[in-house]
This record gives sequence, C-alpha cells and structure tokens, in this order.
Amino acid sequence: MAPQRFREQYDQIQRSMPDVPLAIGPDDAGEFLYEKGVVLARDGEEARLVEDTVRQHFTTFAGLTADHVRRTSPETNRSGITRIRVADPGQGDGSGDPAVAGALRALREPEGRTGRRLVSRNHVVSIAVNACPGDEPVPVEAGAQPNPAVADGAHTPDSAVGVLVIDTGLMNDYRSYPLLTHTRGDAQVEECGEDGILRQYCGHGTFIAGLVAAVAPNTDITVRGTLNDAGAILESEFGEKLFEAVDQDGWPDILSLSAGTSNGRTDGLLGVDAFMRELRQQRTLLVACAGNNSSASPFWPAAYADLPGFENAVLSIGALRGDGEFGACFSNHGAWVKAYAPGERLTSALTGFDTPVPYVYQHSTYDACRYGFGYACTCRHPRHTGVLSEEGGSGKPDQVMFEGLAQWSGTSFATPVAVGMVAAHMTARAETDPRAARQQLMDANSELAEVRGATVPVLIPATWRPTPVALPSTRT
Repeated sequence: MAPQRFREQYDQIQRSMPDVPLAIGPDDAGEFLYEKGVVLARDGEEARLVEDTVRQHFTTFAGLTADHVRRTSPETNRSGITRIRVADPGQGDGSGDPAVAGALRALREPEGRTGRRLVSRNHVVSIAVNACPGDEPVPVEAGAQPNPAVADGAHTPDSAVGVLVIDTGLMNDYRSYPLLTHTRGDAQVEECGEDGILRQYCGHGTFIAGLVAAVAPNTDITVRGTLNDAGAILESEFGEKLFEAVDQDGWPDILSLSAGTSNGRTDGLLGVDAFMRELRQQRTLLVACAGNNSSASPFWPAAYADLPGFENAVLSIGALRGDGEFGACFSNHGAWVKAYAPGERLTSALTGFDTPVPYVYQHSTYDACRYGFGYACTCRHPRHTGVLSEEGGSGKPDQVMFEGLAQWSGTSFATPVAVGMVAAHMTARAETDPRAARQQLMDANSELAEVRGATVPVLIPATWRPTPVALPSTRT
C-alpha cells in the first residue's frame, strides 16, 4: 500500500464530494473509502430486516441513537438498493466509522439469514483511490507518436465494433485528434480551474478512447462522463449510472471500465449486483481494470471475472511494466486477474491540441518505489514535486504544458488496450459475438509474463513499443 498517496487522494476526493463525509477502511488501513454513517441493503424485506436489526442493537454503537436509524433513499430503484442511515455522519474523522462497523457486525448472522450478504458499506468507486491511475500524465516530445501505435485498418460504420467507455468525459478539443473523429459522448465537466490550470484526472476518458482507437481503428466509441467528479462516485449511485448509460446508448459490444473499489470481500459489490446480473444476460463483454493498489485483494467490478456465471461476461485486466516482461509495480494481481496488458507509460490523446494547457502536479514522486520494486517505475521517475505532497512544506510544485498527446500509466489504460485487442479480433475474424472473441483471443494467445512469481497470460498489441525500465544514470 501507499499511505501517503492514499491520504492525499482521500483529501482530494473528499473536497470533490463536500456533502458526503467519507471514512477510510477497513479500520483506517487504507484499502478503500466509504460513506460515513450509512449502510446499503437490498430493497424490500432485506432492507427492513437490516433496519430492524440495527435498531435492536443501536445502544452498542458509539454515538448511535434510535432516531439515526432510517432510510435515506427511495425504497425502490433500478439498482434495487436502499441507503440506511445508522449514525450521525458528522461525528468523528475519516479514520473509520465505528457505527457502520457495528451495523455490519450486527447483520453477520441475523435470524432468517438466507446465506447471502444483507448489508454493505457504501464504498467510493473511483479511478483515483491509492494511486489509480498509477501516476499523473507526463508531456511527450513534439512529434511523438501514440504507443501503441495506430494499427492498420479503417473505420467502417457498417462493421465497426461498438465500445462504451464509462469514465470521465471527452475534452473539448478531442476531435482535433484524427483517431477520435468518430467518437461521441459527454463533454468533460470543468476541465480547468479558475486559474486556467488543468484539473487532476481530466482527460482520463479521452486518453482511454485514444488507446482503443489506436489498437482497433474500426470501432464506434462512446464516452460517458459518469466519473467526472474527481473520478469518483458512491457505490449506491454507480449501479444507477451504469443502467442509465446502457439505457441511453444500448448494450454495446464491449463496455470498458477503468474504475472500481476493493471492499475486503470476495462476493462483489452490493450496489452493482443488479447491473451485473443484467449484464450476464446480455451479449456485452465487460473489460474492467484490476486496480492500482499493488494488492491481491479483489477489486470490483473486475473481480466478477472470478465468480461463477461471470467467466465469459467479464475480463479483468492488470498492467505490465514498460518492458512487458513483468507486472507493473502498482498493478493488483491474483487469480481473479485474468490477463495483463501494457499499462506503463502509454502514449495517447489528452488535451491541448488546439491550445496548450498548463498542469500542476498534485503528487510528488518518491525516492524509492513505494511498493518495493527496483526498476524505474512511475513511483520515482520522471521526478516531479506535487502540491498535495508539499502542503505546508517548502517544495515548489512543478508545472508542465500539455499539447495533445501525453504519457500515462495505470491499469486504467491497460484495460482499453485489451478492449482494443478484442475489438480488433472481432473485425479480423468477422466475429459478432464479443464474448466468443474474448475466448478465441485468450485461447490463441501464447504471450506470457511473470507477475509476483506467477506466469500469467498477456495481451500485447503488435504495434506496442516497449519502454526502458532501467533507472537513468543521472537523476536531478
């Protein structure tokens, strides 16, 4: 784990959600974020059971009174989830929430339990938690080419593979990048602050769309700005937003998702359970990032790939380091990660195609890899000083200019590389079933890499160029 970076991002996400008090879990361990004073339950009888059980036990929870226990959302909704308030969210700080922990304990073995989980924290689903993306974007030299480079082929509307990207929105000048002229979707909200500086995580969705289009030019890409607010959303809202996206655009061939959360469990997220069950009945393939916690803990929704019934519907993707031989230092790992793709220092579209845009780094690099790796990982190279890391200190944050393409790292970006490979396979084989294409691609794959001592399958586009992983001889 990376406690400094995690706490910096916790502070930033909390500022982006000022009306939602957040806590760090579990028990201040720095694995995930969740809403204070609230638990989730399924609508109907289960929600009533949760409410009654918490009321019966409320005297054992610090600061909890009977008046605190009440539902705070409509009893029925598309995702089938009810928020139940179990405490005053204004009490305490972000270091865990005893009332929520007490409510979870009370519901472990309630009378009439059916064998499935009845209650959950309301987690923050994000592209940002614990160094996700793996770093911040880095400018590239003038004339630099995308990496992966653009594959052969052309966009043909009648046969193009439909890709829906759930992420941040599209930057205002994205159509200035030739690969994205056929892309559509939501505009990025508030790209820059009042000072004209690019906000953190802006361009994330555009960067992803550029990667898909480079690996698979024959794609119709739609980008929905579901995660515009610092790349974060509450689990209770996320399921609804996923339904809204597919209702608006129809179920795509491939759904690309570079966000998620761990929750300390192995049975999924309560807030997206209804969506995932609906996904299973569709033909859509969900390709989801494994997360950047450098952890083996399941990261959801990607880890659904390891649950019975979802094997064909979900493909979970981890990130390879720059040489493609090993896993990136930040990448989550484990049997639930089904494939790895290049995810370190990829080059794609960001912003500044029409007018250069300044950016001030938010996080400082480290003197050594925060996960204990010895290669030139993004933890420490290239060097820069960030605002959040230097608050109250003497360090001056570094500012750079973006002029179109940028370099960026994370399982967030390994995911669209894998999306592009499935889409390209569909085009090459005239395959109309994305789940069949995924299986064919995996079965035919002979590329392997080593991740934490395990030999794993990897998906590497022919146009991807390895990048150096050795530390530079001199450092400034």
